Amino acid sequence: MNIDIILRPGSTMAKVSLTPGEHLTAEGGSMVAMSPGVNVTTTTYKREQGNIFGAIKRVFSGESFFMNHYTAPSQGGEVWVAPTLMGDMFVQELQGQKIIVQSGSYVASSEGVNVDFNWQGFKSLLSGESMFWLSVSGQGKVLINSYGVIYPVKVDGEYIVDTGHIVAFDETLNFSITKAGKSWMSSFLGGEGLVCKFKGKGTVWCQSHNPKSFGYSIGPKLKPRK
Repeated sequence: MNIDIILRPGSTMAKVSLTPGEHLTAEGGSMVAMSPGVNVTTTTYKREQGNIFGAIKRVFSGESFFMNHYTAPSQGGEVWVAPTLMGDMFVQELQGQKIIVQSGSYVASSEGVNVDFNWQGFKSLLSGESMFWLSVSGQGKVLINSYGVIYPVKVDGEYIVDTGHIVAFDETLNFSITKAGKSWMSSFLGGEGLVCKFKGKGTVWCQSHNPKSFGYSIGPKLKPRK
């Protein structure tokens, strides 16, 4: 499987080239185009496996109820995918490790990658984010999107990231929710509020923009439906 990312970073799309018989699993609604002969099946879980409980868990994680599975014909094929929000994408090659992915950032993955539910506890709820994230592990490639530009931060010790700017992080990292400033008053008056303090050794992938902040700013300007 070869993944080419184009139109970065504002309107990113990914062209996934599949060898004969190769499979791609993608978030429902992410497909933009595909070559003739590519077979598409839809399940609530893995390819050829329906799992209502798994689908319900993904909905709690901010993903769609269904997943689409694309299989290339004998001559191979290609599938174009893109996220809902404008922004960037990156490919992470997994070799047995696990990463935690925020709600709505998973786009697609190769067959050897497992996508499961991850409970981040009430600390995520207190931060204004979802309590349920995705746990992505296995062998293969996973395609992840962000709102705005995405960039990695190597952590060796401690690092602080605003909760709305986290895309994904290595499972080797632990995090706690804390205030941004020296006091709770200065944190909230300064508009930062709560942040995540990561500890350990690993990578955090951050996004340059916060989709919730954008929603809050544009929401009052939208005319109500009649």
